[in-house]
Amino acid sequence: MIPQLAFTDLTLGYERHPAIHHLDGTVERGALLAVVGPNGAGKSTLFKGIVGILAPLAGKIDRCGLDRRDVAYLPQVADIDRSFPIIVYDLVAMGLWRQTGLFSGIGRRERDLVHHALAAVGLTGFERRPIGNLSGGQLQRVLFARLLLQDARLIVLDEPFNAIDTKTAADLFALVRRWHGEGRTILAALHDIEMVRTSFPEVLLLAREAVAWGAAADVLTPANLQKARRMCEAFDEDAAECRVAAE
Repeated sequence: MIPQLAFTDLTLGYERHPAIHHLDGTVERGALLAVVGPNGAGKSTLFKGIVGILAPLAGKIDRCGLDRRDVAYLPQVADIDRSFPIIVYDLVAMGLWRQTGLFSGIGRRERDLVHHALAAVGLTGFERRPIGNLSGGQLQRVLFARLLLQDARLIVLDEPFNAIDTKTAADLFALVRRWHGEGRTILAALHDIEMVRTSFPEVLLLAREAVAWGAAADVLTPANLQKARRMCEAFDEDAAECRVAAE
């Protein structure tokens, strides 16, 4: 097994209050891993740590040689400011910054890549539309088009199929399968347990700490799911601050 991510006694949180406690484990290169758990389980917090938005309070995240530019991140749609004055074409083109740099111009080749990415998600003709005029499913397609252009080795998806129609979810999951077939490492936070059972071979069940991690059939047992719910319900939001220096 070749590791792509390794967590060592990892604690993550906000204002020194831990939201994930003492997580240990390894994600294999090329894995298709679902991260599940009740609301407040720490899924988004873990993903923010993986992509470098959030520094550990304690412990370590090892990206096993990956630069942060090799990591693509899809935040929850609710985290996207839809009032920001940007059109679809420009938002998708931001996925090229790794190749072009932040301040370089877009040439013919790059323009073609943007158009191909939009075609791949079924949004040809939407190039000039402001993102504030898009439906939730259309915006998610735009964000997936941007991911296509990032060409990352590690792809982190936070609730990628939440609040979108069934056809959009199926189309976008086809892209996830494509990326997995290309040997990329994919982590996805999901609420649809049945989708996880049928489509994700590996699962991490979180409830502020790891409840279970392994094959989907072994992790998604009634006992484990009930345990995760109980752990999240019992969590004390006023838990003591973590006093270990961040690494």
